[in-house]
Amino acid sequence: MKIMMKSFFIILMLTMIISMMILIISKKTIVDTQKSTPFECGFNPMSYSRLPFSIHFFMIAVIFLIFDIEIILIMPMIIVMKTSMVMYWMITSITFLLILMAGLVHEWKNGMINWSK
Repeated sequence: MKIMMKSFFIILMLTMIISMMILIISKKTIVDTQKSTPFECGFNPMSYSRLPFSIHFFMIAVIFLIFDIEIILIMPMIIVMKTSMVMYWMITSITFLLILMAGLVHEWKNGMINWSK
């Protein structure tokens, strides 16, 4: 039992010594306030929180998510094409792409894709 206690204290002392050496020797002694603050979508979290948010930026982000999910849905369709009936695959693919293109035309006509607006 005494050996276990001695081992425990030796390990505890070594851990504390190594931790103190790391704190003393570490290169990051200067705290940079800008690097230690969280970054949220281009906003400074320490400033006034009721600043106007660009709806155009939000719409571009939503459009990106829609087209990102589109790729996720198209990839399995290509794999399924090899195993299922080609006619059902074509109907499903064309319907999906028509809905996607209709959404793109709608966004285009409403000016959501024009960044300079």
